[in-house]
Amino acid sequence: MLKQLSRLKHTQRIIVFGFVLLLAVSLIAFFGPGRNSSNVEPAKNTTLVASVNGEEITVADVARLKDNYLQMFGGRISMAQLGGYKRFVEGLIRDRVVAQEAARLGLSASDPEVADKIRKQFSDASGQFVGMERYKQSVTARYGDLETFERTVRDEIAQEKLRAFVTAAVKVSDNEVQEDFKRTQTQFDVTYTIISADKLAEKIQPSEEELKSYYEQHKDDFKISVPQKKIRYVYVDQAKSGEKLQISDKELRDEFDKLTPQNKQSGVKVQQIMLKVARKDLDAQVEQKAKDLIAKAHAASPETREKVFADLARGNSEDPATAKNGGYLPQPFRKNPNKPHGLLERTIDMQPGDISDIPIRYAQNWYILRRGEAVPKTFEEARQELLVSLRNRKGYVTAAGIAERAKNRLKETKDPQKVAQELAADANMNPAEMVKETPFIKPGDDVPGVGISQQFEAAIAPLNNANDVGDQTGVKGGFAIPMFVEKKEPRTPSLEEVKSDVAKVVKQQRAREQLEQKAKELASSINSASDLKAAAEKAGFEVETAEDYKLRSALGKGGSSPALEDAV
Repeated sequence: MLKQLSRLKHTQRIIVFGFVLLLAVSLIAFFGPGRNSSNVEPAKNTTLVASVNGEEITVADVARLKDNYLQMFGGRISMAQLGGYKRFVEGLIRDRVVAQEAARLGLSASDPEVADKIRKQFSDASGQFVGMERYKQSVTARYGDLETFERTVRDEIAQEKLRAFVTAAVKVSDNEVQEDFKRTQTQFDVTYTIISADKLAEKIQPSEEELKSYYEQHKDDFKISVPQKKIRYVYVDQAKSGEKLQISDKELRDEFDKLTPQNKQSGVKVQQIMLKVARKDLDAQVEQKAKDLIAKAHAASPETREKVFADLARGNSEDPATAKNGGYLPQPFRKNPNKPHGLLERTIDMQPGDISDIPIRYAQNWYILRRGEAVPKTFEEARQELLVSLRNRKGYVTAAGIAERAKNRLKETKDPQKVAQELAADANMNPAEMVKETPFIKPGDDVPGVGISQQFEAAIAPLNNANDVGDQTGVKGGFAIPMFVEKKEPRTPSLEEVKSDVAKVVKQQRAREQLEQKAKELASSINSASDLKAAAEKAGFEVETAEDYKLRSALGKGGSSPALEDAV
């Protein structure tokens, strides 16, 4: 099995090496700033970049992956920080190699597996599939078409199967298991600050001379190689369209009846015994006491175990809020997806009546947990959540209908202001907030109020003459019906036109130069968490505290990485 894995890696390295030269030439040709404007835009360019056993990777594949990452980070990260186009292509090649190896071993994803994963990924607050229209809209905006996205999902499932297949053959010693358990179960209270180039850049104020000098030296970097368009559009806000909808109790009860049994639970009953550690030298003694209490609880018969645990909690637990109630938490516990390693999260995976087998160390104390029965959620408890979900769905349908009417009227009148006045009451909006206008934009730009959107770009692509009206298209929070206003041909812009872009580049460049030195200066001045807090806040950086952090999980805004784990 390990030989097969080795062969897989070897194959990947050969393929990557073989296409590096072709990759460089292709990316310069199709993404370079001086590209002729008559070329096909990257997101639709089917020119071959690499081929993996006959399976092609095109410029469009790379462009879509780039756009997905830029959307994910809100346009606040550069291509250099993402590793450049070479890294994107290597990742696509790796995915193809792994998918092909999985297929060879008979580990491909079945259609039901793909459908199940998509339904889970695109579900609303009630756990229901959002519907084909919203699914298509979301996928098309990010991946261009359903086929590309569903192939990505299929490849992900195949990779998971292949990983499980390969690791199943790996033998690990008891000592390795024990060491890994210690490493991953140890909890830390961590105080940290993130010194980012973006934060440093905020304080940098380049002079006019500096901006002018940089612009003159890098004028070609700001060359606009494709036409820019100014677009005026009618905007229909989905949330506001939904606010005025009347939703009856019957509709809500019908939604409640459709909920899965899991989504009809308000949580599970949890009992706990908490033992405090007054001093570090007493830790082992307190742990042993917890083990003795667990033994007593387990010795009770299943019928009396709940009462026995409650008596042990009243007599031993040092949490006054729960001890007097037999250790019961005041409210049923629900899983919190934002705290996957919280103390009580583990009770969700326990069976009703189960008691933790070993004492649990959490926030310097020892805990014993018992899971009780699931608590059903009443209709009244679910009402608000159901109302929000149903209003969102109905709001989408309503907004889409208003957008269709707005498109038809805009094509007739060529007057966005008039259309807005006619439909404002139905949209539950003011006419002024329905009419918006973009600056001069080109494909790939982060458009105010829209973001980086392939869907919006596709809607305005056919518009080339004054007052041309496009189809309604999904944007942030609703729909837009675009109308062409004006165009600027490819050119080298003046400094005034791109001054904000030049300033951003100069600030980032200087910030990156200062980054490491700033971190070293801060690190050399601290000896404790309070020192770090004072020094970081004085320098204008945010200080975060992560309690009960575990390795292999994200450290808040710091994310996760092997280097970070080693430092902790």
